[in-house]
Amino acid sequence: MFFLSFEYILIVAGLLLLISVFASKVANKFGVPALLLFLFIGMLAGSEGIGGLSFENYNLAKTIGDLALIFILFTGGLETEWKSIRPVLVQGLIMSTLGVALTMLFLGTFAWFMLGSFSSVMLGSDGINWVDGLLLGAIISSTDAAAVFSILKSSNLKLKGNLQPLLELESGSNDPMAVLLTTTLVNIVKTGDVSFLNLGITLIAQLAIGIIGGYGFGRLMTWIINNIKVNAQGLYPVISLGQVLLTYSVITLLQGNGFLGVYIAGVVLGNSNFTYKSTILDFHDAISWLMQIGMFLLLGLLVFPSQLITVAPIAIIIALFLMFIARPLSVIIGLAISPYNNSEKLFISWVGLRGAVPIILAISPIAVGIPDAKTLFNVVFFIVLISVSIQGFSLGPTARWLKLENKE
Repeated sequence: MFFLSFEYILIVAGLLLLISVFASKVANKFGVPALLLFLFIGMLAGSEGIGGLSFENYNLAKTIGDLALIFILFTGGLETEWKSIRPVLVQGLIMSTLGVALTMLFLGTFAWFMLGSFSSVMLGSDGINWVDGLLLGAIISSTDAAAVFSILKSSNLKLKGNLQPLLELESGSNDPMAVLLTTTLVNIVKTGDVSFLNLGITLIAQLAIGIIGGYGFGRLMTWIINNIKVNAQGLYPVISLGQVLLTYSVITLLQGNGFLGVYIAGVVLGNSNFTYKSTILDFHDAISWLMQIGMFLLLGLLVFPSQLITVAPIAIIIALFLMFIARPLSVIIGLAISPYNNSEKLFISWVGLRGAVPIILAISPIAVGIPDAKTLFNVVFFIVLISVSIQGFSLGPTARWLKLENKE
C-alpha cells in the first residue's frame, strides 16, 4: 500500500486549502455556490480524479464532519441577531421540527410506493419497505446551515422582511431533528424494533435538553469570558473554542442534542456584550470557513464519480420530488398559519438546499453495516449535487423574480 510522508500530506492539505480559497473568490465573482466547488475539488483530488488520493475511512469522515458541524452551527448562532429572529421564532421552530418530519414522511412514502422497481439499485434486491423509505427521507430531510449561510453570504443577497432570519433560523436549528430521526431509523432498520412512541419521547427529551443546555452554556460562556483575566488577547478565542467543545459534549452526554445546544449557545453569546467580541467573532468566522472547506473537500474525496452514474436516474427522480413536491408541501403545512404570502412561501420552499449534513448522515448506515449502504450514500451525494447546483445557482434570480430582494 502506498503511504504519503507527513511532509507530502501537509503539502497536499495546504494546496487544497489554497485552491479552495481561490475557488471561493471565483465563486463569488460568477455567482457559483462555493461549497459546490469545494466538493468538486475534493472529487478531483480523489482516487478517480487527477489527484489519485484514496480515502475510504467513513468513520473518520463522520467524526470530522460532526466536528465541523459543531463550529459551523455555533458560528451561525453567533451571527444570528435575536431581534431579527424573535419575530420568526415560532415559524422557525415549526419548520425545523414539523417541517423536517413532514419532508421525511412525504419523501419516504414516495420512495416506498413509487420507487420499488429501483430497489436493486438503491437498497438491494430485497425491496424497499416503508422504514427504508423513511430512512432515506430522514437523511435528506433538513436544509443545510452551511449551504444556506454560505450562499446567502457569498451572493450578498438581502431579502425583504423577515425572510432571511427565518431561513437562517430554520437551517441552523433543523439539523438536530434530522440527526435524531436518522439515528433512530438506522437502529430500527438494523434491529427491526419499531417503536414510534419511544421515538417521540426521545425527540422531545433531546430538544428540551438541547435548548435548556444551550441557553445555560451560552450564559456561562458570557460570564467566563467577561470575568476571566488572561494576559494575551489571543487566548480569549481559545477559551471560547474550549467552551464550544464542552457545550456539545456535556449536552450530548446528558442525552440532549448537542448540535442544537451549540447553536443556541452561539445565539445567546452573540447577542450578549463580552470582552474582545470582535476578535472572538472574527476567529469563529475563520474557523467556520476552515471547517466548511475541510468538510466538503473530505466528502468529495469519499465519493467515486463512476458510481454516481449508476444511481443517477433514481437520484434525479428523488431530487425533483424533494424540490417540487415534498419541500413545498412541508412549507405550506408548516406555515399555514403565518403572515407569509404565497410568493414568500414559494421562495422559502426553494431555499431548501441540501448540503454536507445529508452526506454525513448517509455515512451512519455504512458505519453500522446496513446492506447496500454505500449505494445509499451515492444516491444522497448525487441529490446534494443537484440541490446545490440548481437551487444554489438560482437563489438570486428567484428572489428578484418574486420581487423579494431588498435593494436598500
